[in-house]
Amino acid sequence: MEINRAEPHWPQVAAEIRRRIEAGTYAAGERLPGTVALAAEFDISQSTASRAMASLRAEGLVRVVSGQGYYVA
Repeated sequence: MEINRAEPHWPQVAAEIRRRIEAGTYAAGERLPGTVALAAEFDISQSTASRAMASLRAEGLVRVVSGQGYYVA
């Protein structure tokens, strides 16, 4: 996925991760890439990746396991 640099980045990343979850690329209970990996994949900052994951968590699509990472809810 190519990030549109003229638009805010975190909603675009959140939408792509949401699409992958809905498409079954990431199955329920599966561990998701961490913020460092997402930052590298999308060429964004780690804080932007964190914000994208926080929005997915607020939607109930992602859960956090302390010290382990993000998982598909």
